Amino acid sequence: MTKRKKNKKRVSKQPGKDIPEEARQTLTEIIELTDAFCQKHLNEEYRELCEDMATMLYAVSLPIEKGRPTSWASGVVHAIGWVNFLQDPGQSPHMTSEQVAKGFGVSQATMTTKSKIIRDELGLFQLHPDWCLSSMLEDNPLVWMLEVNAFIMDIRMAPREADRKSTRLNS
Repeated sequence: MTKRKKNKKRVSKQPGKDIPEEARQTLTEIIELTDAFCQKHLNEEYRELCEDMATMLYAVSLPIEKGRPTSWASGVVHAIGWVNFLQDPGQSPHMTSEQVAKGFGVSQATMTTKSKIIRDELGLFQLHPDWCLSSMLEDNPLVWMLEVNAFIMDIRMAPREADRKSTRLNS
């Protein structure tokens, strides 16, 4: 499972100097595209997660220099949306895949292909705790699951000793 540090320094449209120039330019463009899309259609939580995920594209050696930056940007937004049920009309914000693709000016097939590549490479699943919107974390059952003596339990229902043990393990 790929870990995303919560308090890590953000790329903030200026990827590191250790990234080759071509990749840095592409990554910068992908981040600018996802930032603009999220500011216009989604919210700051989505923007931050998309920025983090765009940075991960290079970190896991995806070929971001191949293909259009709009294709990768749409794939990033779709992947984050997929994790967080963006297509669910009960969610706010809410967008369909068709709306996301149209917002980037790419086909749904292109967007979902890039999204699938990203999801597979990062080991994403729905409600993935590392890529879940912070506003959804409290209600995300996966955040509260802990393995104790080969049993999975909700830490909120665990005896105090298990809660202390989980605190020590996560420190």
